[in-house]
Amino acid sequence: MESIADQLYRILCDRITGGTYAPGSRLDPQAIATEFGVSRTPVREALARLEHDQLIVTRPRSGTFVARPGVTDVREVCQLRKGIEWVATGIAARTMPQDRIADLRDEAVEALRRADRGDYEPFFASDSRLHNEIVAATGNARLIRARSSAEPFVLWLRALGATGRRRVADSTRRHLEILDAIAARDVEGAQRAAAVHLDEVEQQMVADLS
Repeated sequence: MESIADQLYRILCDRITGGTYAPGSRLDPQAIATEFGVSRTPVREALARLEHDQLIVTRPRSGTFVARPGVTDVREVCQLRKGIEWVATGIAARTMPQDRIADLRDEAVEALRRADRGDYEPFFASDSRLHNEIVAATGNARLIRARSSAEPFVLWLRALGATGRRRVADSTRRHLEILDAIAARDVEGAQRAAAVHLDEVEQQMVADLS
């Protein structure tokens, strides 16, 4: 069972990463407590987690605000992802079951078809699942936890950026290159494709913020 603080964290995180709360907007702890009919204690706990995730900032004598991500944030998050996922992709190329690889590949191809019709949600779901499944395939709890800690910020940056058919197609092409190399048990090829993909993601996100 989720605690009240956990539920609040999830709801507030979704509101930030989904764009309901715009960057720079002020969060009123008392208003949040009143909205959900809870005390200030779970609100403080939820906000502390959001601050740890660097989704919000607290300024003395000013209040709590949704953060405004910048180029430095993008580079730091992408460097973290690249370090984790480069290692994870190499391990996945040795351990991920072929049926799971095939499932992820089919999902990526179908998501691209849906994007062609203007529906980008399947791509977002496929993208998140692919990267998380690759890290999960390591069985390394510390790698999984480190990647999970960056996930809210990754989702937020994606929501703040541009989405289009060409960008989805480019990402899908890289996803298929990664999966095909993993299926072939080509460790170096999988890691190389993952590194190129994450470099391109970083360049795109920096361009969006610029």
